[in-house]
Amino acid sequence: MRMSAARQNPPIFIAEYLARELTSTIKHEFVDGAVYAMAGATANHNRIATNATGALYSQLRGKRCQVFNSDMKVRVRQSYGTCFYYPDLSVVCRPNAGDETFQDNPVVIVEVISDSTRRVDEFEKREAYLSINSLCVYVLLEPNTKSALVYRRADEGFAQESYAGSDAVIPLPEIECSLSLVDAYAQVEFLQPEPTE
Repeated sequence: MRMSAARQNPPIFIAEYLARELTSTIKHEFVDGAVYAMAGATANHNRIATNATGALYSQLRGKRCQVFNSDMKVRVRQSYGTCFYYPDLSVVCRPNAGDETFQDNPVVIVEVISDSTRRVDEFEKREAYLSINSLCVYVLLEPNTKSALVYRRADEGFAQESYAGSDAVIPLPEIECSLSLVDAYAQVEFLQPEPTE
């Protein structure tokens, strides 16, 4: 779990958190009564998230499953309490009511890692997301190389897969889609040149 000054404050109730988020100028994640402000993202982070959202949206348009961007929270109910996270994108095939500000049943979740969120994305959020019964795939996109780490539901838990390079394509048969890394990283300017193969 995250440790910060937020833990020193008294816990807030879920209804209060959800009401505050409706009028807040910045987004906050909720972890069992503690609220954490989200840091701003880089241009590259936003490009990758927007590219991935657009790529999946174009494949899912008119179909049953829907893509949500980073303004939609995902609610995770665990034994120790309830969390609300803002993934960079989620795909939901059984959406909540249209007036809800969160989703309960994501099938695919994608997070773009950054230096400031790596530990949370790879550990805290991964454990929370993988506990969601509906979730089939959790994708972590690297910010500085065309590469992804994927956790896919298997017979016994989740299996880990790796994808790298411009030719790599992440198959997503669970939602009848795929995500190519060349699409996800379009117009992304890497600080260091990518290694040649």
